[in-house]
Amino acid sequence: MNYDPLFEVIDEPIEVDDSTVVKLHILKAVEKFVSLPGENTAEEKERLSTILNDLLLRLIDGIQANSTKLWVLAEFQQSLVLVENEDTEAREHFGSELESIMDILGIESSDGLLAAYLGGI
Repeated sequence: MNYDPLFEVIDEPIEVDDSTVVKLHILKAVEKFVSLPGENTAEEKERLSTILNDLLLRLIDGIQANSTKLWVLAEFQQSLVLVENEDTEAREHFGSELESIMDILGIESSDGLLAAYLGGI
């Protein structure tokens, strides 16, 4: 059986109100990965943005009914498995975006989930 880092997550409730959902909508609307280094990164930015925007939609749709840290990190995990084979820079930038979402939701720690998929960034 493979190790699942979700088993390490200490669940706790998250305070969610309408302003929280608005902040997630704003984050979804802004351009992402603008500082991704390299030449011809349009395809990579598009791929990563699609994965992140899908995550944001899932959070927007479900966070008020599922306002727990474990639920959010389980949603993160679905997206993290899609980027774990990206290059280091892409994973670092994706991790930064996830940390922004955590800030919006008041989640202080991923309890090792991000490091498990993104290589300890």
